Amino acid sequence: MRGPKPKYKIELTTEEEKTLRQLAHSRKAPQGIARRARIVLSAYDHPDWSNQRIAQETSAVDRVVRFWRKRWHETRSLEDLPRSGRPRVFPPETRAQATALACHRPEEKGVLLARWSYAEIARQLIALGLVVYIATSTVGRWLAAEKIRPWRYHNWQHVVDPKAFLERARPVLELYEHAKEWLKEGVWIVCADEKTSIQARERPEAPQPAVSGHPVHVAARYVRHGALHLFAALSVADGWVGGVCRQRKRFVDFQAFLLAVVIPEALRRGVHTVALILDNGTTHAPKQLQRWLDEQCALNGWALSVQVFWLPPNASWLDQIEIWFSILQRKLLQPNHFESLQTLENAILAFIARYRETAKPIQWTYTFEKLEHKLGIN
Repeated sequence: MRGPKPKYKIELTTEEEKTLRQLAHSRKAPQGIARRARIVLSAYDHPDWSNQRIAQETSAVDRVVRFWRKRWHETRSLEDLPRSGRPRVFPPETRAQATALACHRPEEKGVLLARWSYAEIARQLIALGLVVYIATSTVGRWLAAEKIRPWRYHNWQHVVDPKAFLERARPVLELYEHAKEWLKEGVWIVCADEKTSIQARERPEAPQPAVSGHPVHVAARYVRHGALHLFAALSVADGWVGGVCRQRKRFVDFQAFLLAVVIPEALRRGVHTVALILDNGTTHAPKQLQRWLDEQCALNGWALSVQVFWLPPNASWLDQIEIWFSILQRKLLQPNHFESLQTLENAILAFIARYRETAKPIQWTYTFEKLEHKLGIN
């Protein structure tokens, strides 16, 4: 193809040629960059080709070929040059002040708020005399770039005594790790706790099922019919769940639950030991429970030993029954529409029976070694 002789001759080092060929055939690189690489390589591989010929071979136009031949000759780069853009409206100090505000609690800056919002930070910048006016979107853009979201929060707990915490957590985590093996040897590992104050709320209309383009509709108004407490137990090895509902939450109610659910299931399974994992709630009467269990086993002549393993204080996140409670909450109790306490109780017990049909053990991966690493103790 005829055309003027190219003005800029392309020469490449071995490393440059390798990089350009990788870019030219890459599926992940931006296609604009890949095309520029093909233009430069065509000029290098075929120095006698005109810009029009290269444009035809690379599906470009000749002015683009001329431009990138010249750019590569001058800069050895396929990237766009920085653009001047609009001049900054706010100096860097203002942006730094906005970031500093977001990284402090509002009350530390004399603002009676629990959390910052973009609008409140913008308002505070104006109040401090740092700017005359600033858009909320500007503050949002700055903080988004810093990955700071001051309106969000999450709860956390600090372990005061890591060694004591580990001492209490070790046996529980070891039980979780070997639950299936020990069940075969006659040791049944069970997590038990209560889900308190489950309300029965009757709405004017039953929730309407989802339709195309719309979620389930739930009436906002409701009438309360009281609340129940669910006492439940989870078998760590196989996911079995049992439970009873009570209108009060006392030690005697927990005792009744053990006698009605946990002990009969242990006897049915034919195990010789039950490892009962509990938190330190007052309902479980930590100082009395073990003695009471030993008395019951001896009084009734059960060939069974029940050993209680207490979780560390404020460590309900180590209790597997809490995971099942979240399943119950998501799948049955939200949205909440029950005409009476009896209806609520029947629904919970039916859910437990249905869950047992396909129950599987929780895939617990949090080991004692991971806890040691988390607490910085080796």
